[in-house]
Amino acid sequence: MNSVIMGTGYTLVHVPDMVINNGTTQTTERIVNPGSEYMEKLPHHLRSYEDAVGYMPNQTYIGNMTPEELASAEQPWYGKRMEKAERFGKFGEIMPEDEFLLLMQACDSFDLVFLSREFVTETKSKLEKHPLIEEAILSRIKDGVDDDEVERFVAEEHAEPLYYMNKLVGYVKRAHDVDPNLSAHVIHENIASKATCVLSLLHVIRQSGVAKEAIDYVIDCSEEACGDMNQRGGGNFAKAAAEIAGLTSASGCDVRAFCAAPAHAIIHAMSLVSAGVYENVIVAAGGCTAKLGMNGKDHVKKDMPVLEDVLGGFSILISKNDGIHPEISTRIVGKHTVGTGSSPQAVITSLVTDPLERAGMKILDVDKYAVEMQNPEITKPAGAGDIPLANYKMIAALAVMHKEIERSGIVEFTKKHGMTGWAPTQGHIPSGVPYLGFACHDILEGKISNAMIIGKGSLFLGRMTSLFDGVSFLVCKNSGAKEESSVSEDQIRGMLANAMREFAATLMEKQG
Repeated sequence: MNSVIMGTGYTLVHVPDMVINNGTTQTTERIVNPGSEYMEKLPHHLRSYEDAVGYMPNQTYIGNMTPEELASAEQPWYGKRMEKAERFGKFGEIMPEDEFLLLMQACDSFDLVFLSREFVTETKSKLEKHPLIEEAILSRIKDGVDDDEVERFVAEEHAEPLYYMNKLVGYVKRAHDVDPNLSAHVIHENIASKATCVLSLLHVIRQSGVAKEAIDYVIDCSEEACGDMNQRGGGNFAKAAAEIAGLTSASGCDVRAFCAAPAHAIIHAMSLVSAGVYENVIVAAGGCTAKLGMNGKDHVKKDMPVLEDVLGGFSILISKNDGIHPEISTRIVGKHTVGTGSSPQAVITSLVTDPLERAGMKILDVDKYAVEMQNPEITKPAGAGDIPLANYKMIAALAVMHKEIERSGIVEFTKKHGMTGWAPTQGHIPSGVPYLGFACHDILEGKISNAMIIGKGSLFLGRMTSLFDGVSFLVCKNSGAKEESSVSEDQIRGMLANAMREFAATLMEKQG
């Protein structure tokens, strides 16, 4: 029996100081071209937290704006703020950098993250008001150290500096003297990924109404890989994040496949649940500091704000069929095989038309396609074009080849079956999964019947193969079949309503 998607959580963290100090474009520039004009101009092109919250693609990511509303909004989207934009949304939130630094320390299990005493004093009260951050997490935050210690470790001990508002407020220690996999830079990357994953886990639990102790398994599909010199990608981010989030009954593992990893991980999860191995599996991912400001040079050159200033995270809860929530079909799964080839037509054929034809379906039978949902406002200035639109045109071209539409219908197809991109360029984050929250909502509301999620990846980046990669799956309306232990529809709706009420009440209480 098919598994179902019980809930989704989407989070962003606005980290402008990490753009300067941790994004690969900037760290590389500092080495090869110190004192460059770009690095001099960069601080003047960073957005405030309020601007990042008000940015319409970001509000879409957390569920406060629909893809349709975003598509109808006049571009450019930057330089404007969405009316009544809020930090918290239907699916998640946009966290500020100062609170995130405290969350990073709470996620530190080996005394590697230190913050100044003054910073902790000024910031901890803010995080205490967060409706999902419980005492078990808050209690992991240390009182702080003297400023002299922070400066000494950064200057003399190869520590990675932590900044807030361009002020040095802490550091991340190296975890080994000579192991490059445990350097301060890598530890910083990994803890940032872990912390964003934890935040998304908390939100999917809140949004779904499922108890923490009911989660059996977590699969992390982010872009980082933790380990040491003897097993540099050994992991396990999933179990590490589950520990901090309080998922005490969960085990887990990591899945890596570049940008296609989320789709691979969801296929793994739905297979585990459908087979009866586990009842509740979460697929989750944290953010990637290396991708911050990746296209920053082009944004600054065009006098734009640097839009890649957020870390992205998401969590998808996949559960036993309850007869209500959208199903993930085990029959309609596409894959880019070793022998597929790397031409765009071959890739889309293997991921779209091949699995549909095996199920007796046509391209037009799918209401919505979620491809690489990068925000075009980020990619177009860098010369990469509108990536979602290019994918939709390719699918439409296949529909023409299969005589499902006329060539003159390509534009209409892209509008009806496609969407404007809104996801940050965090690599794995845009690859199909940002739409799952909206897809589930629209299927439950009867607005659409199904949606195909397409994940694609660039395996050649690892220099182990020249192959491309990709998988796809179909989310569809529930057939109404329930498993024996399932609860009633009224109970499900009641659980969700109670969860939303409790979240709102906690938010009001904590914020006074």
